[in-house]
Amino acid sequence: MKKREIHRKAIQCAFPYTIPIFAGFWFLGITYGILMDASGFSCWYPMFMSLTIFAGSMEFVAVNLLMGHFFPLQAFFMALMINARHIFYGISMLEKYRGTGWKKFYLIFGMCDESFSINYTADIPQDVDRGWFMFYVTLFNHFYWFSGATLGGIFGSMIQFNTEGLDFVMTAMFVVIFMEQWLKDQDHSSAFIGLAVSLICLLVFKAKYFIIPSMIMILLMITLKKYKGEKQ
Repeated sequence: MKKREIHRKAIQCAFPYTIPIFAGFWFLGITYGILMDASGFSCWYPMFMSLTIFAGSMEFVAVNLLMGHFFPLQAFFMALMINARHIFYGISMLEKYRGTGWKKFYLIFGMCDESFSINYTADIPQDVDRGWFMFYVTLFNHFYWFSGATLGGIFGSMIQFNTEGLDFVMTAMFVVIFMEQWLKDQDHSSAFIGLAVSLICLLVFKAKYFIIPSMIMILLMITLKKYKGEKQ
């Protein structure tokens, strides 16, 4: 099969899977770009950050990190805790990424929640190259986020309007994710652990420093819970 035909089939198969992601990524991406502009950053920041970081929740957090004092260790642990779930994603995709050649590097870099969900569960036809299918799924999703963030940065600098409360979008996004997980899971013990630990750390470390200790404690307690469950 010619290379052009391989790419055409992979694109035609991958694109429909990513259409539902398009609207969500554009809305959040544009909001992120406008937020960056409202925070005093030029449109180049959301453009290059969305291109090189490609971690939606972390990019929203990075706005505050860039505006505050420079604490590289805090930024490192913040990024590690927020994106720790990708460790488990990566373990799950080891076999699926096998034999994809150089594409594996981009697949690892671009493995967001949505790309993982599609590439892990999609029923890929036998006449479609598996590696190129996963590559184009990842590329389309990356482009949606990049283009949304770039447009948001450009529009934010061109259109003047009241952006008060816009930074609440990150909080709203995490609340929606929490509610989706709550409705999907029958066992809510992990959610209760997260709420209880966060509240305790908030009281002990106060609002300015509670995030990293609470994330570390949540990760340790959920890992211990999983370990005990496997032993029983």
